[in-house]
Amino acid sequence: MYDKILVPLDGSKESECVIDHVRIIAKACGTPKVVLMRVLEPFSAGAINYVGEATAKNVQKKAREAAEEYLSYVGDSLRTHCGGVENVVVEGNPAAEILDYIAKNGVDFVAMSTHGESALHRWAVGSVALRVMQHSTVPLMTVSPARSKH
Repeated sequence: MYDKILVPLDGSKESECVIDHVRIIAKACGTPKVVLMRVLEPFSAGAINYVGEATAKNVQKKAREAAEEYLSYVGDSLRTHCGGVENVVVEGNPAAEILDYIAKNGVDFVAMSTHGESALHRWAVGSVALRVMQHSTVPLMTVSPARSKH
């Protein structure tokens, strides 16, 4: 039913609440590939000017390495339940990068956490899950963490 499931994660325990659901879906559907994605937000121009370009590049390199290690760790719990797990780390605006990946990589299902943000927080800050939901061309399942705020 689903050949490629995309699972965006932000590195928090709350975002991982979706993993058990993905494991069940991938196993039941015989999904050949689950893609775990981590989007790193780039330094702003002001931050680069403040810390210096070399320091910013070093911090970004370490953040990428940490993200790759994190995705590998999370992926270990999925490897026996689907055909394969791929890890993708990109840099940019999270919602835009997720939507771009969906459009260009044959994703046919997305599973992600809502983080249980309050309505006020979503209005003030915006929600990656909400933006993806509004613009996704494929089915999207969202899961709220158990401790979500209402």
